[in-house]
Amino acid sequence: MQLKLEPSPEKIKQDKIYQEMGISDEEFKRIEEILGRLPNYTETGLFSVMWSEHCSYKNSKPVLKKFPVSGDHVLQGPGEGAGIVDIGDNQAVVFKIESHNHPSAIEPYQGAATGVGGIIRDVFSMGARPIALLNSLRFGELQSARGKYLFEEVVAGIAGYGNCIGIPTVGGEIQFDPCYEGNPLVNAMCVGVIDHKDIKTGQAHGVGNTVMYVGAKTGRDGIHGATFASEELNEQSEEKRPAVQVGDPFMEKLLLEACLEVVQSDALVGIQDMGAAGLTSSSAEMASKAGSGIEMNLDLVPQRETGMNPYEMMLSESQERMLLVVQKGREHEIASLFEKYGLEAVAVGHVTDDKMLRLTHNGEVVAEVPADALAEDAPVYYKPSKVPTYYQEFQAMESEVPVVEDVSETLMNLLKQPTIASKEWVYDQYDYMVRTNTVVAPGSDAALVRIRGTEKALAMTTDCNSRYIYLDPETGGKIAVAEAARNVVCSGAEPLAITDCLNFGNPEKPEIFWQLEKAADGMSEACLTFNSPVISGNVSLYNETNGTAIYPTPVIGMVGLVRNMKDATTQEFKQAGDIIYLLGETSAEFGGSELQKLLSGEIFGKAPEIDLEKEKKYQDQVLSAIRTGIVASAHDVAEGGIGVALAESVIGANGLGAEVSLDGEAVTALFSESQSRFILSVKAEHQEEFERLTDAVQIGRVIEEPVLNVSVDGEQVIKLEVEKMKDAWKGAIPCLLS
Repeated sequence: MQLKLEPSPEKIKQDKIYQEMGISDEEFKRIEEILGRLPNYTETGLFSVMWSEHCSYKNSKPVLKKFPVSGDHVLQGPGEGAGIVDIGDNQAVVFKIESHNHPSAIEPYQGAATGVGGIIRDVFSMGARPIALLNSLRFGELQSARGKYLFEEVVAGIAGYGNCIGIPTVGGEIQFDPCYEGNPLVNAMCVGVIDHKDIKTGQAHGVGNTVMYVGAKTGRDGIHGATFASEELNEQSEEKRPAVQVGDPFMEKLLLEACLEVVQSDALVGIQDMGAAGLTSSSAEMASKAGSGIEMNLDLVPQRETGMNPYEMMLSESQERMLLVVQKGREHEIASLFEKYGLEAVAVGHVTDDKMLRLTHNGEVVAEVPADALAEDAPVYYKPSKVPTYYQEFQAMESEVPVVEDVSETLMNLLKQPTIASKEWVYDQYDYMVRTNTVVAPGSDAALVRIRGTEKALAMTTDCNSRYIYLDPETGGKIAVAEAARNVVCSGAEPLAITDCLNFGNPEKPEIFWQLEKAADGMSEACLTFNSPVISGNVSLYNETNGTAIYPTPVIGMVGLVRNMKDATTQEFKQAGDIIYLLGETSAEFGGSELQKLLSGEIFGKAPEIDLEKEKKYQDQVLSAIRTGIVASAHDVAEGGIGVALAESVIGANGLGAEVSLDGEAVTALFSESQSRFILSVKAEHQEEFERLTDAVQIGRVIEEPVLNVSVDGEQVIKLEVEKMKDAWKGAIPCLLS
């Protein structure tokens, strides 16, 4: 095989080859200053991936500093593989969400599958056993052949990986809007549990200790994946197909079990997943976090392909690989443990005291770079921010109530909107009962997974209404966190913390950076209100296709604690005779609503308002009523308003119906998307106590007949058979796909 000669350091500078790797002229100059010389080809590659937005957060760091990241229960905040929160009894929950958007746009099955694989490794690299997966997905309207293909393949990729590895996919959310047509969003979240004593970090301590490579061999897949994730998509993006990695869930299952066994060994010093930027990020970050250096001999790296050069080995993002630091002299213990699982564990280097990342190949030093320069010293940019014209126009609009001819027909049409419709077509492909701990499966406000051997359970959800954030990023950011907390509370849990995935367009455009800043302001305020710090997360910028950005979509992954399984609550009505209540006030708020989109095909105006103190007060009331044992069902009012929330509460209610009477103007009463509202049902004998605990107002009763009857100001506006609504709601997505 003819080896391609790498360009010399002088040629890299002269021909500006570094620009092809995503390094600017100023950044290249800075690299020269750090090294005191010109970087060679491999070194240029190391800097290009570690200084990419995906790895360094160079454009988003000023924004990320706004988030509250600590709290009484936080054991590990941002900076490691995943965040960790104490849940009592010397146990903790470990979780994180990450994006795999660009790879999924190019190669949807593998892009989604490897997104799932990567997030699982982030969790078990902390020493935790993954117990659940969730996702948050965005697609175009399911009108085009490509849109349907992306949707079907992403779902298949998530299912394929999660089902094979045997971790239940228990929840998620999907929204459909034209802005995601060319740039779908695929955010994967993993939740694990751990005993405090087993917590591990990715740090390379102890001079002379051995650096070991474990798991799959390194190939040429995924080279420059981190850089690819830090640029816009365009017609040429299809040529980047080789940058998408290929996953092997069976290999990962073996790796997971082996790593959970190895964390019990005191021979293990540190462990980190080889995620974005592969061997480069894991080695540089582990050395930098420990204040040490690492020297590696690349001849020893297990390789899947012949003739790989240092650049390819260091930048490959082949899947199912981990980097370990092990006590010197105890390598054989670790190697034999991995051997038991049929996995390679190879000593490839050692920890040094000079803070350098030094690489040798064929007996020569091929790279020598300060570890901190790669992991910590990327430039930080304070991007210009500008209020978009569209925002000012929307804010100046008067709020108006859309004209609806037939309320019943409109409710039926809303139930068929893919964002509202049943996602059963999706989650039926997921094995959500594997490991038998799933208490509440996909389809309710939040998923619930029991913690074995205890009375406790974890509630988990992913949420974000990106239309609200587009209309008003600060208000929308507050709503995203509030809705996640509302979903967690409706399931009987107390919110603990969040992980977030900030999906935005190109931050170099001042209007986009403004969206990012303002959304972070709103999210931060809400996190403080709900005492739910940000313990981990990911930033995905440059989500644009041919210059057109997606809606700003900061997805919130939230986990809450159900103290006792008897508090577990779901959204569907339970028995005839129960009293139905509405908690929260309704006003005419249709900006960004499903009704607005259904009738006009557009999104405009003001987002719904939110009062965080009132939201917190109502959530506290709901949770205390649930814990008193008097709430039969709880459901948050979200997309589509009260009409849709009532329909969802009867659709799952096993042949029951509801008789409801509302006040005000019919369209507002039924379809407004005012925030901080809950539909609750309570047994008649608990009426007095419930009304003492909450500000909720009685609006109706659960009835034997499977019909939804709604009158507004004494006039009947809806009389629909539950079965008819159920067919429309369940059939919508399969119908669009066929």
